[in-house]
Formats: sequence, C-alpha cells, structure tokens
Amino acid sequence: MRLIVDSSGWIEFFTNGPLASEYANYLKDPAKIITPTIILYEVYKKIKRERTEEDALLAASLINRTTVVHLSESIALSAADLSLKHSLPMADAVVYATALEQGCKVVTGDAHFKNLEMVVFIS
Repeated sequence: MRLIVDSSGWIEFFTNGPLASEYANYLKDPAKIITPTIILYEVYKKIKRERTEEDALLAASLINRTTVVHLSESIALSAADLSLKHSLPMADAVVYATALEQGCKVVTGDAHFKNLEMVVFIS
C-alpha cells in the first residue's frame, strides 16, 4: 500500500531523532510514498533553519524521489472541510486530504492525526 510520511517523520529521520529507525522502515521504498508539496515545504524550511541549506537541499532531493502531489482544487476544498471537522491545522488538513484522495495511509507522530482513520501513529 502507498503511504504518506508526514513532515514529523521526515524530520525525525533526517535529524536522526529517537524514532528515526521506525520511520526508516516506512521510507525504504520511495516508489510507494506520496508526498504533498506542503511536506516538502515544511521539511526544507525546518532543516534549513536548524541545520544548513545543504542539508535542506539534500532532504528535498530525497523527498523528490517520492511521488510529489501538488495542491489541487479538490484537495484544497477537502482539506478545508477536514480542518473544520477535525480541528486540523492547514498543513495537516492538506496532508490528510491528500491521503484520502490518493487512498493511502499517513505515517506520523503528530498528535493532530491521532485517532483519525487511515493513520499509522508513531510515538
């Protein structure tokens, strides 16, 4: 099954956080990973801010090996509805709407996703 690894997972992986090895299991096959552009934005920004531009560009190049999905009108409208229904912040709503549209699970440690369907929660 295809999946989305949320920004929290990519950041954990790239910064070698305590859960990096758990996320690494989901990142083994880039062909099975869907990445909304908002995740590319979040990961690049955080790594550039906390590390270097070179590290951020490396992370972006690895993410670009996955199937990157752009924000469409249908995803945007679905994300707005999901945000209202589940009190999700904008980026999380876009990620979740993309997952539902693409028929894939979200792998994340972000508490906003806890208890939502189609989510693999890592803590």
